[in-house]
Amino acid sequence: MRFLVKQTPDNFIKSVNDEISSILNRHFDDIYSDYDRDMDKLSMPVELTDKKDEYDIRAELPGVKKEDLDIDLNENYLTIRAKKVEEHKENENDYKKSEFKYGEFSRSIYLPQDVDFEKIDAKLEHGILKIKAPKLEKEKDAVKKITVK
Repeated sequence: MRFLVKQTPDNFIKSVNDEISSILNRHFDDIYSDYDRDMDKLSMPVELTDKKDEYDIRAELPGVKKEDLDIDLNENYLTIRAKKVEEHKENENDYKKSEFKYGEFSRSIYLPQDVDFEKIDAKLEHGILKIKAPKLEKEKDAVKKITVK
């Protein structure tokens, strides 16, 4: 069943306003869709692998330079801080466009007690930070005789 709605000036203005908003939202969503995706780039996906003798930590840091990294260890927390600065300029005829992205972000990872904190090593290659955290050497399972008293 259909309902008839009397078209008043207020209803008409509201429907025109809704239609204009809809058109503008669709238009600006297309223009700024890259902006939302670019904001995700200021994150740091991390992968932690527990191997037999060490923990391997990999962090994805595209566009981050070695001098813009700060890694520290406080108690058992390994904290990676990074700063990213990226500029992009375009010139076409009289049209000019300049975009830049910058930001700081960090990630903390809890390391277990069995890490040899003195031997942790970090290397940045092709946008991937690789950290090797060796485990403490365990004493070999030695048989210990217990005397009965």
